[in-house]
Amino acid sequence: MQQKNLNRREFLKLSATSSLGLFALNPLLQSCQSTGSKSAAESIDLKSFGAGLQLYSIRDAMTADARGSLKKVSDMGYKYMELADYSNRRFYGYSPSEFKKILADLGMEALSSHTAVEADGITSENAKAMADDHAALGVKYCVQPWINDEDRTHEKYKTMIADWNEVGRIMKSVGIQFAYHNHNFEFLPTDGIVPYYDIFLKEMDADLITMEIDLYWVTKAGHDPVEIFNKYPGRFKLWHFKDQMHPAAPIYEVEKEDITSVGVGSIDFKRIYAARAISGMQHHFVEDDNQGQGLPDSQGNAQPFVGIETSIKNLTSGILV
Repeated sequence: MQQKNLNRREFLKLSATSSLGLFALNPLLQSCQSTGSKSAAESIDLKSFGAGLQLYSIRDAMTADARGSLKKVSDMGYKYMELADYSNRRFYGYSPSEFKKILADLGMEALSSHTAVEADGITSENAKAMADDHAALGVKYCVQPWINDEDRTHEKYKTMIADWNEVGRIMKSVGIQFAYHNHNFEFLPTDGIVPYYDIFLKEMDADLITMEIDLYWVTKAGHDPVEIFNKYPGRFKLWHFKDQMHPAAPIYEVEKEDITSVGVGSIDFKRIYAARAISGMQHHFVEDDNQGQGLPDSQGNAQPFVGIETSIKNLTSGILV
């Protein structure tokens, strides 16, 4: 995700029982078994699947009309929100309590927030304010989403991760888990090492920082998420679902043009989802960095909403079941 939050670019182990418990009692399957009717399946509340949405997917719409956009998202069946706009101690221009109420009134919840700690570091005072604001919002996770091009060096990575570990301690003191969201550049082999494995996962305190794995960017870099889960079990509490149109890899430049709705492209999410227990996955979010290419469809509907509706339908009908 290329986000602009605080000057972003446009921006353990979980037991098998608890992880599988998130979806084992699938409401769609139960409903169909109990009634044997198609109408029962069609009438199921998709919020019962616990699907999340990264609001960067509809960032322009959120800027234009946050309340109206969230209502559309709620009507589609998304339950959990991951935010992408925190500045001046407000979320999308609202105080933590105001935004929390907007979501609650729509039957949704802010579970996570992308909030960048810049490469030059963060003071303990600012980190505490950030932690307090997110605690007031009620999120369980706060995520570092991006690293600028000029800061992608081994030494900078190590310095930033040391800062993030400290932020993680402050977040933990108010009941929030800090996290890191990957792209594909962390997998670029440099001087004989792969930073994601040899720096990020090694230098991050696993008790203070979990990984939010972006299945699209990992695949783009030519790596298999399931192999990563097996090598680093329990480290990936958060997942991002987005699909790719063309299965070319490895690619290390952050290019968004190949992104498409979940279940439309070439990634075998069913296979990856089957490995959720070993990964430690607790929550997942749909994300569309492209905003559906930002153009209306033939009926004049905004593509971001068309794309994320396709994603949740495919998730709840063919991937999470």
